[in-house]
Amino acid sequence: MRELVRPAMLICLIMAVPILPFVVFGDQWVKDWSEQENSAPITATLVIALLSSDIFLPVPSSMISTFAGTRLGTPGGALVSWIGMNVGALIGFALARRFGPRFARWLSKDKDLDRMKSISDRYGPVALIMTRGVPVLAEASVLLMGIHRLPWRRFLLPVLVSNLVLSVAYAGFGAFAQENEWLGLALGVSIAVPVLLATIMGKWTKRIVNEARVNDQDEQT
Repeated sequence: MRELVRPAMLICLIMAVPILPFVVFGDQWVKDWSEQENSAPITATLVIALLSSDIFLPVPSSMISTFAGTRLGTPGGALVSWIGMNVGALIGFALARRFGPRFARWLSKDKDLDRMKSISDRYGPVALIMTRGVPVLAEASVLLMGIHRLPWRRFLLPVLVSNLVLSVAYAGFGAFAQENEWLGLALGVSIAVPVLLATIMGKWTKRIVNEARVNDQDEQT
């Protein structure tokens, strides 16, 4: 639990940036932005650019996808979110395949890669689906599969499908929140859910890692 404190603090700091205007100005600033002629293309470009950099930076992808839904509606928000998520995953996977473990360790902690290795040893490429919506593990799973040079056809399907599900869910949630004027609350929820998932997955993966170590010790003896 202690190891989640620093990421949670960072996420809260990032979350404060878009939520603070709601506290100060209310929802009117979003409505004014929506009325601008070029706001939709600009929003789409920013969403894709931010989500594409998720493999390198601590980008709160769930919040960005939710915000995309508030600005572009469910279909448009889901589309740009899906594109951005996929670009980020493809970049990370391709670079990990090309440069190997040293590159992966530059972007992810050894501990996170070890956790993902235990999951992938048990579930294979399905681990990509299981961890897609979980902060840290989502990136670690992509890098780990790249290190082990998983064939592209086995990588693409689970990533594309799981990213589509997440994009539609968050964009739909954002569009619904916008209609009901719950935008500030929705952005907060879109951050809280992944943090909760990370907490649950952290406990579960710790158990899997311990079981794997016990099995290794039994085989050696």
